[in-house]
Amino acid sequence: MRILVVEDEPRLLKNLARALREEGYAVDTAEDGEDGLFKAINYDYDAIVLDVMLPRLDGWDILTGLRKTKKTPVLMLTARDATADRVRGLDGGADDYLVKPFDLAELFARVRALIRRSAGQARPNLELGDVEIDPRARVVTRSGQTVPLTAREYAILEYLALHQGEVISRSELYEHLFDENDDTLSNLLDVHVYSLRKKLGRELIATRRGQGYCISPET
Repeated sequence: MRILVVEDEPRLLKNLARALREEGYAVDTAEDGEDGLFKAINYDYDAIVLDVMLPRLDGWDILTGLRKTKKTPVLMLTARDATADRVRGLDGGADDYLVKPFDLAELFARVRALIRRSAGQARPNLELGDVEIDPRARVVTRSGQTVPLTAREYAILEYLALHQGEVISRSELYEHLFDENDDTLSNLLDVHVYSLRKKLGRELIATRRGQGYCISPET
């Protein structure tokens, strides 16, 4: 999953980006409102963590510009705990609101919930036949037995599972699994999908030639 963090406080931005990467997310960053709005509109993110008080454009302006074209889930951050500010953010198109200072565990949980709801998944765990994915623990089991996956394998599986029944193109997977600093390889997805099939069963992920990959909702 790929996340954009827009925050003008350098230390907090660095810490948030590092913590989210350690959770397995691909993370892009922006230090001001103009850069944040440009990236939010021009790239496809699974969630945006957006500070309210920013130079050039504030969080309200970014939210207004983003909602003209995109439905990307937005978690707003602010040091202002006034009810009016929370109402303004939610009415303006934000999906959730977190007041600083906050606990990282809570931020992670809110981001997971935003991504899950955006994909239309109500339950916290994803079930694919005898395969179960626990996004909180980032653990995958098959018939009750834990299956060790690399971080990239897990990311591919989770994204496809969240979009069961959809054919996901290679370009979409690259867009959502790699951040702006990654140097991707053209055959990387094929290698990881091959490994996932070996570990979880060949029938789990179908290839639609010339279109991409798909996990059937009947899996």
